[in-house]
Amino acid sequence: MPAITWEDPFCGEGANCFRLGTDLDGNAYITISGAEETYLSDSRDALRALILDIKAGKADHLI
Repeated sequence: MPAITWEDPFCGEGANCFRLGTDLDGNAYITISGAEETYLSDSRDALRALILDIKAGKADHLI
Protein backbone atom coordinates (compact mmCIF):
# COMPACT_ATOMS: atom_id res chain seq x y z
CA MET A 1 0.00 0.00 0.00
CA PRO A 2 1.44 3.40 -0.92
CA ALA A 3 2.03 6.05 1.73
CA ILE A 4 -1.14 8.13 1.32
CA THR A 5 -1.68 11.48 3.00
CA TRP A 6 -5.42 11.77 3.66
CA GLU A 7 -7.28 15.08 3.92
CA ASP A 8 -9.96 15.71 6.53
CA PRO A 9 -13.25 13.93 5.73
CA PHE A 10 -15.84 15.75 3.63
CA CYS A 11 -19.35 14.97 4.85
CA GLY A 12 -22.57 15.75 3.03
CA GLU A 13 -25.84 16.58 4.73
CA GLY A 14 -26.40 12.93 5.62
CA ALA A 15 -23.94 10.45 7.05
CA ASN A 16 -22.02 10.12 3.78
CA CYS A 17 -18.39 11.05 4.33
CA PHE A 18 -15.43 10.55 2.04
CA ARG A 19 -11.73 11.41 2.10
CA LEU A 20 -9.29 12.44 -0.58
CA GLY A 21 -5.61 11.62 -0.48
CA THR A 22 -2.40 11.88 -2.44
CA ASP A 23 0.90 10.04 -2.43
CA LEU A 24 4.44 11.27 -3.08
CA ASP A 25 4.16 10.31 -6.77
CA GLY A 26 1.19 12.66 -7.27
CA ASN A 27 -1.47 9.97 -7.53
CA ALA A 28 -4.92 10.78 -6.16
CA TYR A 29 -7.13 8.56 -3.99
CA ILE A 30 -10.70 8.60 -2.70
CA THR A 31 -12.31 6.45 -0.02
CA ILE A 32 -15.23 6.33 2.34
CA SER A 33 -14.22 7.83 5.67
CA GLY A 34 -13.19 5.06 8.05
CA ALA A 35 -12.22 2.65 5.27
CA GLU A 36 -8.87 4.10 4.24
CA GLU A 37 -7.43 0.66 3.43
CA THR A 38 -10.06 0.28 0.65
CA TYR A 39 -9.77 3.08 -1.89
CA LEU A 40 -10.04 4.04 -5.55
CA SER A 41 -7.15 5.61 -7.38
CA ASP A 42 -7.12 7.71 -10.53
CA SER A 43 -5.57 10.85 -11.87
CA ARG A 44 -6.04 14.02 -9.85
CA ASP A 45 -8.05 15.54 -12.69
CA ALA A 46 -10.50 12.63 -12.84
CA LEU A 47 -11.06 12.59 -9.09
CA ARG A 48 -11.32 16.39 -8.97
CA ALA A 49 -14.05 16.27 -11.63
CA LEU A 50 -15.90 13.58 -9.67
CA ILE A 51 -15.74 15.54 -6.41
CA LEU A 52 -16.86 18.77 -8.07
CA ASP A 53 -19.86 16.95 -9.55
CA ILE A 54 -20.72 15.43 -6.18
CA LYS A 55 -20.49 18.80 -4.44
CA ALA A 56 -22.65 20.35 -7.17
CA GLY A 57 -25.33 17.72 -6.52
CA LYS A 58 -24.91 16.02 -9.89
CA ALA A 59 -23.70 12.69 -8.51
CA ASP A 60 -24.89 12.52 -4.90
CA HIS A 61 -26.41 9.10 -5.56
CA LEU A 62 -22.87 7.68 -5.90
CA ILE A 63 -22.05 8.19 -2.24
